[in-house]
Amino acid sequence: MADPRFAVAYDGLDAEYATFKIDDSTITYSATATNGSAVVGRAVTLSAANTVALAADGEAIIGKLISVESDKVCRVQYEGYMTLPAGTGASLTLGKKIVGCLLSSAKGYIREVATGTAAELGVARGYIVDAGTTTAVVVNLE
Repeated sequence: MADPRFAVAYDGLDAEYATFKIDDSTITYSATATNGSAVVGRAVTLSAANTVALAADGEAIIGKLISVESDKVCRVQYEGYMTLPAGTGASLTLGKKIVGCLLSSAKGYIREVATGTAAELGVARGYIVDAGTTTAVVVNLE
């Protein structure tokens, strides 16, 4: 049996959470969806004061959507290690900061920052730790 001390895992490391309102457009509540929404697990950005929406291409990532409640508030992991899905054809270089990306036309995905784009450099955050699984890219938002 392998020694569990040698298993690489980041689950919950340095995790911090906050409560926000949902935009009720890109993020909606569903009583039948796991954790209250079909888009739980995707990357979010600020869309208004105290309100989050799914991140679009080149937007700042403030965290990962964890759950949505019927009163239109949600829980977001805004710090620490987490997994986020990558967008269509996303470049994912270890150590690079991240911004929003699209998967086809769907929002809430990530890619590495385009270092030649000043607007993206101004909002890029965290860094890519493991891009081995594009549906679950390990990032650290510090």
